[in-house]
Amino acid sequence: MVRFDQVAKRYSGGKEALAGVSFELERGEMAFLTGHSGAGKSTLLKLMMLMERPSRGQIFVDGQNLNRLTPSQIPYHRRKIGVVFQNHQLLFDRTVYDNVALPLLIAGYNHMDCARRVRAALDSVGLLGLEGRKPVELSGGEQQRVGIARAVVNKPALLLADEPTGNLDPDLSEEIMDLFMRFQQVGVTVLIATHDISLIESMNKRRLILEHGMILEDRHVF
Repeated sequence: MVRFDQVAKRYSGGKEALAGVSFELERGEMAFLTGHSGAGKSTLLKLMMLMERPSRGQIFVDGQNLNRLTPSQIPYHRRKIGVVFQNHQLLFDRTVYDNVALPLLIAGYNHMDCARRVRAALDSVGLLGLEGRKPVELSGGEQQRVGIARAVVNKPALLLADEPTGNLDPDLSEEIMDLFMRFQQVGVTVLIATHDISLIESMNKRRLILEHGMILEDRHVF
C-alpha cells in the first residue's frame, strides 16, 4: 500500500529532515512511527499527503508513484487518505455534522449520500446523535473522535495520524487506539506517528523508529 524507496527531504537552509528512508506497509497493516522531536515523523506523513515533495527517492501509495503526480492530480490522491491531527483542526463555528461532511462536500457528494456517510462515520466512532452540537460543547476525547470521523468519512484506503493522543489521558488514548484497530480490521492501512511509548508497548504492532531522519529500527511483530 505504501512504499518509500531511498527517500530524502532537505529544506532550504540545508536542514535534512529525512535521509535515505526505505520501508513498505502492506495493505491493511497498522504500524507506529516513533522517534524524538525533529526526527522526521511529520515530514514523512506530509510526503505521503503531497504537502511536501521529496528531494530524492520515490514514494508509492496504492501503486501510484507520487513523484509523477501533477498539481491537478493531488486532490484526487488525497481523497484516498484520511488524516487525524493532534489538535483536531475542527471548525468551531460549524456543527459536528458540518465538520465531518467537509471532505464529502469538497469531493462533490450529493446531500443524501453526504448525510448517509456522515451518520455512518459518526456511528463508527460512537458519536451518532451529536450531529447538531458545536465542537466547543464536546470533551477533548469527543473532539478527537469527530476528527477521526472526518478522516474516515470518505472511506480512505490509508489513514494517517499525527500524535492523535497527545492531548488525551491514558484511558481516552486507549479508546482512540481501539478505534484505529477497528478500521485496520476492515482493511484500512493505518500509520500513527506518536511519542507515547507506553501506549505503543501495550499494543502488538509494528514500530518504525526514526532518528535524525533515518530509520534506526524497523521492529516487526510476528
